[in-house]
Amino acid sequence: MLPGTSRRDAFVLAGGAAAIGIIAVLLRRIPDISPTTAAMALLLTVLGAATLARLGVAIAISVIAMLSLNYFFLPPLGAFTIADPQNWIALAAFLVVAILASNLSAAAQDRAREADASRHEVTRLFDLTRDVLLTSDTGSAIEALARHVARRFDLSRVAICLPSDQGWRISQGGREEIVVTTDVLNTALAKARGMLEFDAYRRAYGGHVRVGEASEIAIVPLRQGTKAIGLLAASAPALDIGTLDALAGVVAIAIERVQFLTERDAAELVRQKAELASTLLASLSHDLKTPLTAIKTAVENLSGDLTATDRREQGDAAITELDRLARLLQDILDMARIDAAAIRVNRQWVTAADVVDAAVAHVRHALDRRELRVHAEGDGNVEIDPLLASVALSHLLENAALYSPTDSGIDVEAQVEADGLRISVTDHGPGLDPGELDHLFERFYRGHTARQSTFGTGMGLSITRGLLAAAGGRVWAENVPGAGAKFTIVVPGATRPATVSH
Repeated sequence: MLPGTSRRDAFVLAGGAAAIGIIAVLLRRIPDISPTTAAMALLLTVLGAATLARLGVAIAISVIAMLSLNYFFLPPLGAFTIADPQNWIALAAFLVVAILASNLSAAAQDRAREADASRHEVTRLFDLTRDVLLTSDTGSAIEALARHVARRFDLSRVAICLPSDQGWRISQGGREEIVVTTDVLNTALAKARGMLEFDAYRRAYGGHVRVGEASEIAIVPLRQGTKAIGLLAASAPALDIGTLDALAGVVAIAIERVQFLTERDAAELVRQKAELASTLLASLSHDLKTPLTAIKTAVENLSGDLTATDRREQGDAAITELDRLARLLQDILDMARIDAAAIRVNRQWVTAADVVDAAVAHVRHALDRRELRVHAEGDGNVEIDPLLASVALSHLLENAALYSPTDSGIDVEAQVEADGLRISVTDHGPGLDPGELDHLFERFYRGHTARQSTFGTGMGLSITRGLLAAAGGRVWAENVPGAGAKFTIVVPGATRPATVSH
């Protein structure tokens, strides 16, 4: 086997030599065969081999074909000598033509391989760009980017190195960890921040560094415009500097995108906080003013000359408004606990009726003069947090009372199922606007009709969702034809027959 040849080249060399031998034997069987005819047949074999193998193999086959032409078809036959001096010219011409043809074929193959490699390079860069666009989690985006680079370019070792106030932040992406000292990174970054030069032949900008025992680790600058923001370290012997530089360009764009997304999220968070604060202030201003005014009026009336019945009515009115204030403050506290993930779940064995009774007692004020039809099965116990479940249900009951006509009843169905507790509330009102279903459980959200007909903070349904989420439950809303809006909650928990003693 020739130095540097592959298994395929060896196969082509052996096959070409065999084909030359077979052609020589067949042509010798033809009487008075012309050396020119034999030379053309052998030249076809050389060209065929040149299209399949590299230049070295094609030249070797050209020499074999030339020797075969000399031995079998140029007099004296059966010897490697030439009697007629003109045949030397013919033999030399044959060899030159064979080598030139092989060289042209090899050059065409090289260009084809380069085009194929460029196509694969562009495809990999495109796939990497698509991975970048699909990455939305800014918290782990750099680590994910390093893994995408290793996967798309089949790199066993690759790392994205970004400078920070605490040193270097290195995100590994390959199967093996790449180790580069801080001094090397500092030197490479300083070099990358020097004069910016472009090498047109290598298709790369300056600032590249190779380190390691055999210089197997390439360190490529990550640039945003002309500014070097970090380094890409990779063990990529199969990739040239131009490809690595293009890869570093895509990585730099991805890092810039992550920075933009982070800044956008921060700005959006500030905007949402300002909007929430404004909405909360607008909602609470009325919800606080109304009960305070009613309490003040009731207390002022109590100081006058009233009958015992009137005093009791004024006292009851003041107590009702104080309860309303207490519930509003409790809603604010619940919202703060949900935001702080400070909801603790205390599971107990209860029945469906226990949860419904506790919820009804909690919002008795809102259900006055409303027909409440409760169907709660009592033949099963479920292990849940009864306080969380009852508070979540109370908001649904209060919501049904607020947004349905006073002469319509409210149906409550509760049962213990195999996987937990299921409760539904149907208000028999006008139903929900289909365009608002996706926003019902958002904080401080109140539909167009609700804003025009009633007052409220818009926290109830959001609190319901937050409390249930802490217990692993869920809530959803739907319209029931002819029955208005229906809200359903499911709280998962272990179940057992109600006859089992506590």
